[in-house]
Formats: sequence, structure tokens, C-alpha cells
Amino acid sequence: MTAAANTAAPVLILGATGKTGRRVAERLTALGVPTRLGSRTAPIPFDWNDRATWAPVLEGVRAAYLTYYPDLAVPGAADIVGDFAEQAAKAGVERLVLLSGRGEPEAQRAEERVQSAGTAWTVVRAAWFHQNFSENFLVEPVLQGEVALPVTDVREPFVDADDIADVAVAALTEDGHAGEVYEVTGPRLMTFAEAVAEVAGAIGRKIDFVPVPMDAYAAVLTELGEPEEVVWLIRYLFTEVLDGRNAHLTDGVRRALGREPRDFADYAREVAATGVWTV
Repeated sequence: MTAAANTAAPVLILGATGKTGRRVAERLTALGVPTRLGSRTAPIPFDWNDRATWAPVLEGVRAAYLTYYPDLAVPGAADIVGDFAEQAAKAGVERLVLLSGRGEPEAQRAEERVQSAGTAWTVVRAAWFHQNFSENFLVEPVLQGEVALPVTDVREPFVDADDIADVAVAALTEDGHAGEVYEVTGPRLMTFAEAVAEVAGAIGRKIDFVPVPMDAYAAVLTELGEPEEVVWLIRYLFTEVLDGRNAHLTDGVRRALGREPRDFADYAREVAATGVWTV
């Protein structure tokens, strides 16, 4: 039995309703590990922007999974996460696992703050999720048969959220992961056009990929009522982070779990079978 499963002290999961947080919670529950879900609507409410909620949610916690919404790249996020990590260490939290992003200087500053907080830490530095096509803003475009994005031929090592969750759970519950930075990617590089083609092939329906100018894309997001910070983040991710800097594979999943990462084609076939992309 793992260290975390040997105690009644819960593991705190921040962002427990998100793509990775939900999966981490499910896995910990299946292992019999007590969990505490951190959100504004949880029994013990948590809000990154309300520091009065931090102490109650940390009380009695042994380990914590940290995800920051909407992204660690947002100005000021690194200091908020770093301050929380320091408070967690002072509260007796024995290990912190931070979900970070590849190629984001602000995210790496958050990593440094967590690493210096005063307790054991693991960083999971992730590429673009497979699940953005099935659980996020790309679902509707897939259903409509046209995915328009402000990107052309940049290649990205898309990674599966299930792999991320498996790495996070290992770091939260097993020995041997403290002090590790696991940069996790899928097993191959793909353009967004190629990823869309994989989805189209899995569902047997034509889906066009259309590259569009960033300004035009941002204007559409604003017209649709997306918050200003979300529009800023999309602009940042597509114009700076997706500039080719992440167009290489890493061995984070293999190092953490001793197995290969899940391929995008397998993800697309499995999701297609669920009917999520059925018109």
C-alpha cells in the first residue's frame, strides 16, 4: 500500500472538476485514498483569489495536486501559486504535485516557487491535451465539420489527460517521484490539421481544418462573449507558445510510469465510440 493510502489524511485536488483534476480524483478514490476536492462549490470552499479560503482547505491535508485556472501563464499566477505552496508547506503538507505547461516562462516561474516552498514536490509539465478536442472548446467545431484555428504547420506532441492523471497519482501516492520534473508528451509530433484528420478518420466524417489570422480569431471569441482573460490566454498560447518551441518529444510518461504514452489515434478511436462527436 502506498504512503498516501496508509493514512486517513486526505489528498487535496485543486481544479477537481477540470480535465486532469477529475481524473486524478477518480483514480485516488479507486485506490481508496481519501480526497478533498478544492473548488468554490466544495464543502470546504476554495478560491485561488480568496486567500481566506486557503487555510481551511489545507487543514489536515497530507498531499496536494495543484492546477491553476485558466493557466499558469496568466500574469500574477506564479506568485499566487507560490504563496499557496508556501502556506501548504507551513500547514504540514508533505508533498505537492504541480501541473505546469511546456514552453511557458511564467509557468516555469510558478514551478520555481513550488520547488522552493519547503516541502517535497513534483512537477508535471504537459503538452497540449488530446481532450481539448472532446472536452473543451474544439468540440463544437468538430461537430460542425470545420475547425478554424490561428495556427498553421507547427507540430505539437499532444498528450492524453489520462497519462497526465496517471503520472500525478503516482507522484501523489508513491515514493520515488520527489524532486522530479516530468515533461509529458505523446509519442509523436502532429500538426493541428493532422490531429483534426485523425478525428475525422475515427468518426468517418469530413472535417475541414482552416488556419485563420489571430486577430480575426480573437475578435470572434470576443463576440461570442469569452472573458477578456481567456481571449488573452488563447492569443498567448497560439502566438507565443505554439511557435515551434515545443516541437520535440520527451520521456516523462515513460520515466514516471514505466510505459509508453497513449497515442492520439487510440484516443480518437475511443472517443468516437462514445458518441461525443456524433452529429
